Amino acid sequence: MTIKHFDPNAAASQDSGIFGLPFSPEEANLVLLPVPWEATTSYGGGTSKGPQAILQASKQVDLFDIDLGRFYETGIAMLEESTEVRQWNTIARKHAETVIHAQGTGEETLLQPMIDQVNAYSLKLNEYVYTQTKRLLSQGKCVGIVGGDHSTPFGAIQALLEKHPQMGILHIDAHADLREAFEGFAYSHASIMHNVMTHTTLPRLVQVGIRDFCEEEFNFIRNHPDRIITFFDSALSEQKLNGHHWAMICDTIIEHLPQEVYISFDIDGLDPRFCPHTGTPVPGGLDFLEALFLIRKVVRSGRTLVGFDLNEVSPGMGTATDNVDPAAEWDANVGARLLYKLCGWTLTSRIG
Repeated sequence: MTIKHFDPNAAASQDSGIFGLPFSPEEANLVLLPVPWEATTSYGGGTSKGPQAILQASKQVDLFDIDLGRFYETGIAMLEESTEVRQWNTIARKHAETVIHAQGTGEETLLQPMIDQVNAYSLKLNEYVYTQTKRLLSQGKCVGIVGGDHSTPFGAIQALLEKHPQMGILHIDAHADLREAFEGFAYSHASIMHNVMTHTTLPRLVQVGIRDFCEEEFNFIRNHPDRIITFFDSALSEQKLNGHHWAMICDTIIEHLPQEVYISFDIDGLDPRFCPHTGTPVPGGLDFLEALFLIRKVVRSGRTLVGFDLNEVSPGMGTATDNVDPAAEWDANVGARLLYKLCGWTLTSRIG
């Protein structure tokens, strides 16, 4: 490995990879798949720029970790973004915007061909993520998905369930994401967990921080008590305000997880002060350190992280020449540091 020629205390070089590391995907034990996709986002935009923003911000992350030591030595790399996926996103996004702007006008049925086109490109995206994830898994790699909006990991979850059929998902999010075909889009970012629950054999979904959901989603949760356990943000906050320690609350959450765990992390699960430019920020949510504490406790409980995704990081749009608001670097900074911890705890859980 090229790590022997690498100084982890030096500044990252221009041609370095994710976190300033020197590994190629072939050398790395954990490979990140960037998915620049936000076709169906209906409020704030910019999440398709998330993977590149995180990549750039990651080079400011100090590698030594007081909890995890030099875990990076096992190798972490990020693949190049697919130009084809970017092209699909541009086309699908254009069609989706027309449909979204027509909501409530009575013209929706006239736009069914555009809805069909968005759904077709979403299926292509799902197949791409599935194929890439399965290829990497066949090479013995750990895989993490870096979105993009929260629809991006569906194919990865499918591939991982083939290898780990008893795995459960720890879903950290402001939203339940259990809407069916939101705004006509079968694979909407608001439908990722509905699609997982209805189109895969996932045995258990544990949701944390949920605070924005419709009645349809609430009823869906209530109708699947054996497969979906939801820790609503209001209940978590009430417990903390009544003196319950976060450590005890985490223990209760973890009790519902199986031995193998996949983490699906929408960054808007955090308090919006950590992700002000994400597409649909919601007041409340987890503190950054609370989220890390929960992930750490999952691993220290003896469970294995079989994979993860991090989504909805938006660098924000501005008027600067690079089209990115410098103040929005905060979102990518937080995203990069959260991603580093997800990488570290995933690798640590697999080597004991």
